[in-house]
Amino acid sequence: MKTAAVKPAPGTFTGRHMLIIIIMFFSVVIGVNIFMAVVSQTSWTGLVVDNSYVASQEFEVRRLAHLKQQEAGWAPAFEIRDGQAILTLADGMGTPVDLGAVTVKINRVVGGHEDQTLALVRGEGATYTAPVSLAPGVWEALVDAPATALGPFDLHERFTLKDAVTAKPQ
Repeated sequence: MKTAAVKPAPGTFTGRHMLIIIIMFFSVVIGVNIFMAVVSQTSWTGLVVDNSYVASQEFEVRRLAHLKQQEAGWAPAFEIRDGQAILTLADGMGTPVDLGAVTVKINRVVGGHEDQTLALVRGEGATYTAPVSLAPGVWEALVDAPATALGPFDLHERFTLKDAVTAKPQ
């Protein structure tokens, strides 16, 4: 005996409608999760401090020093070129600024791997350099000179390398 298929009346909510709603709901949830994961991977700064209390105490001192340095016309420039990390710094009159001991921490923006800390050496004029080898990708340089005439000097630069950089032997 054959059973005849019963067609629902127009406008009736059926199992097919429920299936479509469930598929659409989970598609939106999964799509938003993928979008948020991609955005977080490409935008997170990776900023981490060893001790947040100490960092908060030093913040105001560094902020005031930065304002003094801006008023003096300090114009820093940082670049990676020919296997060298290069910092150039002159004041508003074009006079080289003596930073004393200068270090630069170069790290991956996310992940905390392949980090390097370099001691920059003063060269001619307002230039400080150090040899460096880096793989392609997104990097961040954190330059620190704690004892300048106008207080601690900080410079944060983010850069992207398309090709690997290899330090040249000296």
